[in-house]
Amino acid sequence: MSSIEIGLWVTGGLFVMVVLGMRVAFAAGLAGLLGLVWIFWAKFDYDPDRFGRAMGIAVKTAGQVPHGKVASQALSLIPTFILIGYLAYYAGLTKALFEAAKRWFAWVPGGLAVSTVFATAGFAAVSGASVATSAVFARIAIPEMLKVGYDKRFAAGVVAAGGTLASLIPPSAILVIYAIIVEQDVGKLLLAGFIPGMFSAIVYAALIIGLALTIPNFGPAVRGFTWRQRFASLPPALPIVAVVVIIVFFVYNPFGDAWGTPTEGGAVGAFIIFVMALIHGMRGRELKDALIETAKLSIMIFTIIWGVLIYVRFLGFADLPSAFADWIQSLSYPPMVILICILLAYAVLGMFMDAIGMLLLTLPVVYPAVMALNGGEGVSAADSTFGMSGEMCAVWFGILVVKMAEFCLITPPIGLNCFVVAGVRPDLSVQDVFRGVTPFFIADAVTIGLLVAFPAIVLWLPSLA
Repeated sequence: MSSIEIGLWVTGGLFVMVVLGMRVAFAAGLAGLLGLVWIFWAKFDYDPDRFGRAMGIAVKTAGQVPHGKVASQALSLIPTFILIGYLAYYAGLTKALFEAAKRWFAWVPGGLAVSTVFATAGFAAVSGASVATSAVFARIAIPEMLKVGYDKRFAAGVVAAGGTLASLIPPSAILVIYAIIVEQDVGKLLLAGFIPGMFSAIVYAALIIGLALTIPNFGPAVRGFTWRQRFASLPPALPIVAVVVIIVFFVYNPFGDAWGTPTEGGAVGAFIIFVMALIHGMRGRELKDALIETAKLSIMIFTIIWGVLIYVRFLGFADLPSAFADWIQSLSYPPMVILICILLAYAVLGMFMDAIGMLLLTLPVVYPAVMALNGGEGVSAADSTFGMSGEMCAVWFGILVVKMAEFCLITPPIGLNCFVVAGVRPDLSVQDVFRGVTPFFIADAVTIGLLVAFPAIVLWLPSLA
């Protein structure tokens, strides 16, 4: 049996384990280890006397992966970004954001829902976790929308969909993971997420306004705020603006050299939010809760990375990524059609897997194929298929994939954000939340279509860096 056949059998076994309910981290780690044993034993012609040696080589190879890959400085961004979000919650900045958004945008049709979208976008700019964003605003925004007569299912859907914006708008943990897996510049990917993230928020807001204009009593406007009240709501939200500016300038300074690395920017941002939390009355117990929640989420993400990287090491020995890339290139369909089919496959796969696990499992195989479609990682824009250099294609595809991961956070039956909102609000079932997010599937489809058709939306900002 060839190494590629071994790779296909092990990959098939991995997906069976995941479908049967095994955690992605453990399924990937187990599949990778067994695959390595199989590969090395095959090299010894399946000699029973040399099985132990094949096992020893496989265990040593797998054992080198967790520390060797996860000790990367770039990965320290993940707990830092998550900590910023939890500290911002305990600092009261989420309430300040929602209040500011309400006073400035509640007057439009569907105003409180629009305010929730823009408030979640603002919070996403200091939080790297979609789940945390959804959990926070389920407590703050849903009661406000219910008071003025919103359908509880749609109110929950707004929060669940708005929480997905944290996947794109920096600081984004999932963008950092993508950069690590495909070995691309973290700073450029973080920059690339700003405009598509805000663009997604605007599309969500336009959808809500359209629904409010066409459906009677769908989302009443809230008026009565004076200009003085509106401007008074801005200072409490300024720390979030400060953190966003700091992270941007640590990644890209339009007036000169960057102030430092994204990791340093995340650390400075966390310190600023920590000081603000102390000023706003955060005490030892709340700090402990923030640190524990950050540790829990960070450990979960790192465990998935460890397990999947063992599987990725096996894929390298099986030579499956290059074989898949060659097969993709041999197809007679136009490259753009193939790319769209890949994105649709992510939409289907996301119904059964969490976003991070899905990307970690598929990118080692799919990414080389997409790069090959464009002409290779070193191709120039003039010689490429999609009209962009290999480096820019990696950034563009990264944003598309992460946007698909956003989409998967609200698709049944695994949509994690929907479960989080239902868990926070005992008056809502998971089915209620899934019904509420249904209109946002259309908005996400429109956004993804525009990002595919007009890559400049993604590439303009990182092209300046």
